[in-house]
This record gives sequence, C-alpha cells and structure tokens, in this order.
Amino acid sequence: MMRLTYDNNYPAAVSKKKSTCNGAALAYDVPQGVEIRGRYDEEFANNILTKEALQFVAELQREFRNHVKYAMECRKEAKRRYNEGAVPGFDPATRFIREADWVCAAVPPAVADRKVEITGPVERKMIINALNSGAKVFMADFEDALSPSWDNLMRGQVNLKEAVDGSISFHDKARNRVYKLNDQTAKLFVRPRGWHLPEAHIVIDGEPAIGCFVDFGLYFYHSYATFRGTQGQGFGPFFYLPKMEHSREAKIWNSVFERAEKMAGIEKGSIRATVLIETLPAVFQMDEILYELRDHSVGLNCGRWDYIFSYVKTFQAHPDRLLPDRVQVGMAQHFMKSYAGRLIWTCHRRGVHAMGGMAAQIPIKDDPVANEAAIDLVRKDKLREVRAGHDGTWAAHPGLIPTCIDVFTNHLGNSPNQIQAANRLDAANLTEEDLLQRPRGVRTMEGLRLNTRVGIQYLAAWLGGAGSVPLYNLMEDAATAEISRVQNWQWIKYGAELDGDGVGVRVSMELFGRVVEEEMARIRTEVGKDKFNRGLYKEACSIFTRQCTAPVLDDFLTLDAYNHIVVHHPHPHPQGLSSRI
Repeated sequence: MMRLTYDNNYPAAVSKKKSTCNGAALAYDVPQGVEIRGRYDEEFANNILTKEALQFVAELQREFRNHVKYAMECRKEAKRRYNEGAVPGFDPATRFIREADWVCAAVPPAVADRKVEITGPVERKMIINALNSGAKVFMADFEDALSPSWDNLMRGQVNLKEAVDGSISFHDKARNRVYKLNDQTAKLFVRPRGWHLPEAHIVIDGEPAIGCFVDFGLYFYHSYATFRGTQGQGFGPFFYLPKMEHSREAKIWNSVFERAEKMAGIEKGSIRATVLIETLPAVFQMDEILYELRDHSVGLNCGRWDYIFSYVKTFQAHPDRLLPDRVQVGMAQHFMKSYAGRLIWTCHRRGVHAMGGMAAQIPIKDDPVANEAAIDLVRKDKLREVRAGHDGTWAAHPGLIPTCIDVFTNHLGNSPNQIQAANRLDAANLTEEDLLQRPRGVRTMEGLRLNTRVGIQYLAAWLGGAGSVPLYNLMEDAATAEISRVQNWQWIKYGAELDGDGVGVRVSMELFGRVVEEEMARIRTEVGKDKFNRGLYKEACSIFTRQCTAPVLDDFLTLDAYNHIVVHHPHPHPQGLSSRI
C-alpha cells in the first residue's frame, strides 16, 4: 500500500499490492464504467458494493455531476466577488419566494419530537450507544465526525445496514460485554459528505465519485426496502444535508431524492431531510433552500461551528473583520444571535423544525466540580435555545442527553415542538447588517496557542482514522478544527495585534513558528512520549502549519488532508469496466 498525492484532486499513483485468495486475484463485481480502487473485502463486496448498488451510485453521478460542477463553479465566482469587497446578502431575484405565503410538506409524526439529537461517526459501538441513548434522533455522520478512509466509510455502510434491519451488535472483548439495540431507539438520520468532497476509491467514467453520492446512494439502496413497507407513513429515510451555500445546491438534492424515490418505488416525499445552515451565504438563502426542498424538508439546523468557520472564509480578504478568540465567538455575538433568530422565524413560518446547535462539552469524570460547571454551561445554552424558539438541539455525548431533555421538556411540556407557537416578529425585521455585524472581543496569545494545539491534535487523530476527538473537555470535529485553522491564517495574514499577556504584539510568521514549536513540545508532554512518537503529530503539524501560513486560504482543511489517507489497491479489470479507464 502507499499513500497518494493528487493533482487537481485526481489520483497520481496506485500501490502494487493486490488482494488475493489462494493465489487468485479478487475484484469487486462492478457495472460498466465503474472502478473500485479501495481494498477488497468480502463483506464489503457481498453486502455493500454490489453491482446493483454501484449501478445506482453511477446513475446518480452521471445524471447530476454537471449540476454539481456548475454549483461548485458558482461557489468560486461568489468567493471572487467577496474577495473583491462584496458581502453576502438577500437575492432580489428571489424576493417573491421570501415574501410569499407557502409552507413545506407537513412534518411526519414519526419525527415531530426532536427535542434532543445526538451526533457521531458511523462507528459500530457509537451507532448502538447513540440509538440507545434516549435521544430522539441519532445523526450518523459520514462528514465532519468521520475520517473518510476506505475502511471507515465501507464499515460504516455495513453498520448502518445492520442498524436499519435491527441486527447490529458489538462484542466488547475487553469488557466481555455485548451491545445490542433496545426495543425503543432514536430515529436514524444520515449525513452524507458535502458536494465538494470526492471519493477517490471509486472511479466512475474516469472521474472520482462525488462523495455524497457514494454515501447517500449506498445507504439508500440497501435500506429503501425497509422503508417501502411504510411509504406514506412518514418513517423515512431521513437525512441531514451539509455545507450548502445556495438554493441551487438544495435543488440538486431535491432532484436526487425524487430520482431515488422513483427507483425504489416509494411515495414522493418519503425521503425527508434537514439542511444545516452552516455557511454565511446560506443564511441569506434559507427560504429559497426550504422552497426547493419543500416536499422533502423537515427543517433547518444551526450548524454554528461551521458557520463561524464560514464567516472567516467568506471575509478572508476583509482585514476589518478579524475574529476574536474562538472561545468568545458564541451565540451572544450579535451576528450569531441574529442568525439563529432568522432561522427560527423562517422555519416556523414554513412549518418545519428549527434545530439548535451542538453542545460540544463532554462529561469530566475525574473532577466533579469541573463537570458540574460544564453541565451548567450546557443547561444555560439549551435554555437560551428553547426560549428563543428552537424545537430541539444537538449533543455530542450521551451523558448530556438527560440535561438537554430536561430543559426542553420543562419548557415545552407535552408539545413535541414549537412550530405552531407564535413567531417572534422581531426576527422578521432582522437586516443584512444584523447578520453581518462584526464580532467583538479580544485576540490573545492563549487563543493563538489553543488554536494551534487543537488543530494539530485533531488533524493527527483524523489522519489516524478518528474524525471526532475529545480534547480539553470538548468534542472536536472537523468544524471546530477549521475555526482554529482559519483564525490562525487570518491573524497571520493581517498581523493581528494581540491583547492580554501579548498586548502590543502582532502575529507574524516568526511568532507563529515559535508557537508551533512550543505547542508541539506541550502536546508531547501531555500525550506522553510513546504515544507522540507512535502518532501522526509531526505529519499533522506540517499540514496544519502549511495551511495556516499559505498565501491563499485553502477552502477546506480536510480536502487537502484527504490526499494523505487515500490508499489505492488495484484490482483486475472486471469485464464490465470501460476501456477508457
């Protein structure tokens, strides 16, 4: 095996190892024009990467790839405008959609109550524990909480298939304990990757597959039969859709859903999805996004960590919009409070859920005082959300579920949600200026150090196969790591002046170099010499440092880092493979 480097996101080389059995080379049975470059695994071949499932994925890619390419070109054009001084705003051309009185399809009774949702990667034990956690919904994540290695992705598909049919179990040999699903479980939502992420281990007509078509297509193909018997009854399947910037991207998803429903023979509108509003441009497109998905929507979610990341990325060429320390950019900031208020008002006006953001805290087992302080922060955050009008919220750890449930239940009583409650009229009057107001706060040396320490450690874990990592009593994923990266980049780019202990000091390449060296030494001390030497900290440090100091900001940390986890295993060409590959 060997890791790859890419040119233009295309594979540059493959390993020379082959999967064999008794000397005979093994290969996946693939349809015309499809090539699998991931490791051969009999379970994957028999249960997930079947010829019929791959044909469905290929059909999605062929029908919609040009639409996706156009949407990505539109993102580049928008970025060019922002870099030349423009700012996002409401589109005058779609004013009629924002002002018209229309509603989305009625929320299915099966997911009317979404007071607390837990999220996590598609890892086997995680899936079982999350579905058994007492949360109303579990969002199984192929995106920010997952390192998209071949094994993680395909093993995740196996796990979800068994979760849907109820057969999933896990034997923890260390504890001699078997985990199985309870009789009552959370409703399963699945989050595929964003439009921008490729799947380099599957090639369709000579191009890497679009990652979300692989995630959505394989899961849907292997689960739709379970839902077909309940068509029209609102039992799904359910999805979360990430990273959109414009309603044209929602329109593609709506067409994908209609195509999938037609293939499966299930009623139109059976597929339901919640869209994460986690980019700054998307906050000005919420009505339009819901309108495009109106037959398939069950609301919007405040993806607040990615939203903060997007604020920096959108204004990367605006030196007057430097963020304060990451810990100060919370929901009390006017632009963040306005974002949540506008989302709630929009969702309730259109008859769907307005979901709150992530509680990233995790229980602190060895310090009762610190643990109670963390739980109190969660309690206050959730109380703020439910009072603002949110219908539910997110938690990163099962230990937070009781606290979140209590807050929402005490406020809502027997009501499953607040969709029909009187809408706050002040949110209707929020302006573009409210949504773009500059954040306030200080920038400190400790903020720079924390960004660096968290970014390197998260990336080291990600390169090693873990996409969701507990660090300093918080659950970090790609979204929070992105804040660390882009904030460092922004401060270095514009020589931000530091407050506090670093008062009068400006961030420079030289200062950042010293910080990296010192924080690497601290990481080595904190994790221990043996773990440090076994880990991928040096490789992570190199990638993170390069991205923080790059002349031009990379769009995504993980898009570049993905090149370091792609491993190709060539297989004999099956007879159906197109000769052009």
